[in-house]
Amino acid sequence: MHQPTRLHAGRMRTFSAAPLLLVLALAVPGLQAQGTVPAEAVKVEAHASKWDYPKEIKAPEGSKTHLVEKGDTLWDLAGKELGNPYAWPQIWELNQWIKDPHWIYPGDPLVIDLARGVATAGSVPEAVADLLPDRRRVDQNTSLRPELGFTFQDFIQLPFIVPEGAEAYLNRQGAFTITGNKRADRQYLGEGETVYLNGGSNEGVKAGDRFLILKTVVRKLMHPTIPKKNLGDVIQQIGVVRVLGTQKNGSEAVIERCLDSVEVGDHLEKFVEPANLPSQLRTDVTGPIKITANAGVVVFSRDNKLASAGGDMIIIDKGAKDGLKVGEVLLAARVQSFSVGFDKQKKPPTESIAYYLGQALVVRTDAQTATCRVLRSVEELHAGDTLTH
Repeated sequence: MHQPTRLHAGRMRTFSAAPLLLVLALAVPGLQAQGTVPAEAVKVEAHASKWDYPKEIKAPEGSKTHLVEKGDTLWDLAGKELGNPYAWPQIWELNQWIKDPHWIYPGDPLVIDLARGVATAGSVPEAVADLLPDRRRVDQNTSLRPELGFTFQDFIQLPFIVPEGAEAYLNRQGAFTITGNKRADRQYLGEGETVYLNGGSNEGVKAGDRFLILKTVVRKLMHPTIPKKNLGDVIQQIGVVRVLGTQKNGSEAVIERCLDSVEVGDHLEKFVEPANLPSQLRTDVTGPIKITANAGVVVFSRDNKLASAGGDMIIIDKGAKDGLKVGEVLLAARVQSFSVGFDKQKKPPTESIAYYLGQALVVRTDAQTATCRVLRSVEELHAGDTLTH
């Protein structure tokens, strides 16, 4: 299981050895008070969270309820409450509604069993002495959670191609537009800032609705290997907004999450919670790679990069009509031609071989194209490289 560090602004993808559970930088209300929970169950106020958190909670005797705050991680909470950060799996065990150990959110309630706080500083509690920092206590017959190949962080940075053009796509989706922001002196906006949109109660918008922020990043993308073939426009997902309140024809919203700057003029479509996709790496990577009939070609790399590697997003020129499905892992290969003869009078014969570059997970399929996340790479991937089953 990969273990991300705390994310700051930008696109940090470095991983640390500590199992830090990230807290999105949102100011969200939560329980009325922290500390020991009274005998009666306490209701949890609604807040932005990816998880189906308990709507009311009652901590057992000897335990306390902690309301997650900005900057909290299970690692730090275990160190503070249980005496040793390596005891963090004990907190996770009591809060199994957290499905992905990389994310906790301000406002999330955590039950912490204070009776387990028997560790002294610098020691490893016996209860977790046999656990690695990135492993949860499980029965021997229970499989460990797989490494995730596609998470929420990846989802809000996903590019895709619309062959009909951005305007036609946005009209078809009934997309709204960010028409202004609370701080008129700011062009580039980030998390926690207030924006206004041109959709209100007359359009069915209500408080609490979430919308995906879209930005058109490329017009008329040309195929790298087929001359004069226009693939369409590239749209980039860049974040999520949550509606705070509505008027008849407009709404006020907050930028809930983004890893790219948001601007007035960016568009919004209805947000649908993405699925976490496991990373199931293939082992058939030795020797020449066999290119299948429906193999795709890399036509775009996020941020228009000339080369892509592990963690990057790419788009290929094959999609659902070619049989591609979300969750499939494709092999990346580069075809190399070499001479098998020598004749000064005429062009010598050649042979071709496809050698292994890496693996990519299909995370979105459209009719004619698909977006993939590079899981592993032994060499950088370039436009024109092949992805095959």
